[in-house]
Amino acid sequence: MITLQEALKLSPQEQTKLVNDILDKAKASDLNAYVGFETSGSGVPILIKDNIQVDGWSVTSGSKILQGYIAPYNATVIEKLSQNGMMCLGRSNMDEFAMGSTTESSFYGITKNPHDTSRVPGGSSGGAAAAVAGGIAIAALGSDTGGSIRQPAAYCGCVGFKPTYGRVSRYGLAAYASSLDQIGPITQNVTDASILYDAISGHDEKDSTSADISSAPTFPNLNPDRKLTIAVIDNYISEASSDIQQAYANTVKTLESLGHTIVHKNMQNTKYNIATYYIVATAEAATNLARFDGIRYGRRAESTNVGDLFINTRTEGFGEEVKRRILLGNFVLSSGYYDAYYLKAQKVRHLIRDEFNEIFKDADLILSPVAPSVAPKIGAVHDPLEMYKSDMYTIAINLAGLPALSLPVGRDESGMPIGLQFIANAFDEQTLLDGALGLEKAIGYN
Repeated sequence: MITLQEALKLSPQEQTKLVNDILDKAKASDLNAYVGFETSGSGVPILIKDNIQVDGWSVTSGSKILQGYIAPYNATVIEKLSQNGMMCLGRSNMDEFAMGSTTESSFYGITKNPHDTSRVPGGSSGGAAAAVAGGIAIAALGSDTGGSIRQPAAYCGCVGFKPTYGRVSRYGLAAYASSLDQIGPITQNVTDASILYDAISGHDEKDSTSADISSAPTFPNLNPDRKLTIAVIDNYISEASSDIQQAYANTVKTLESLGHTIVHKNMQNTKYNIATYYIVATAEAATNLARFDGIRYGRRAESTNVGDLFINTRTEGFGEEVKRRILLGNFVLSSGYYDAYYLKAQKVRHLIRDEFNEIFKDADLILSPVAPSVAPKIGAVHDPLEMYKSDMYTIAINLAGLPALSLPVGRDESGMPIGLQFIANAFDEQTLLDGALGLEKAIGYN
């Protein structure tokens, strides 16, 4: 499979042939990674998650309630792709409104993991990760609210990069949790992630949460030979499977052999991560999804009055996981529970960020698992609480607004990819990419 770096060097005629070849291969695939096969503009083809607006394209966020809705404008990241010699190639499947960790909650069907089609590809950006790992997309844009780029990348054996909150514009991204969502790349390698990140990052006046901070492009300054201080969280690894723990230990040895300094740390607030995240995320989701009422967007259910229109449309249009999170979000925001849950979660969120800041006083990067196990079998996760626990290593990064990058470091006994992640301080994407590139070169994962 050609890389993004190589594709950008092709002539326009060669790029057109590349697009046609990719479309043919995608249509013949059984990964069910795509919702549609369309192209927009000209340039190097980049797959787009189904919650990012592309002018004139259907955008459903994996939900029945948005069937028939056509995007009336381009998201800022789509405009930036065009400005940097790239184009949109089709839609990738996703968990409905990005609520899930397996891509099984999509109204349009499941996506399969290309390494073992009996397993999930992760979520919510599972279609994007499956397509990149399966060789039917050069690179993709996903969104990460609590690990939805990094976890599917880890399950599928590719690179998933979540930038600092505010570094990439969210204008044109269908909101799940506005204070957590972030668009980022899923690619075959760290270099491609750097190139795609440079293309889409930067301040955007259309996004009030966009950070107005200038920075040099990362790709021309990549340095895999930098010697860094890397923190390992000793009490963070115990709940991971034996395969993940072994891969983690091997990776620490590799980092030491590269000349990096390893420091050992503990994090005391990890037991609060899941509860804090799901209170904050569901509260914001309940508010954001209130706009889908059958009047302004997508499908409209049959009804005889406005009250029934709202109820019937949302009952028919939303899947079970989305309904579950809306109910939880409305509960924690309701009178009598707002102070007890939502305000308390916001206070704990600050404690989580403070704990990361303390570690970054002594370290350049943090090494962490991405998920407690490799990709599970399709249909194996029945209990929603078990699915929520699979986010235990990723959600704290979103709560703190930090950048993180998942990359494959090995395989388990069954041949399934194992991914680990580097976490960096806010707006220090260069250090994150330098450390990841050095590790990638040392491991030589294929």
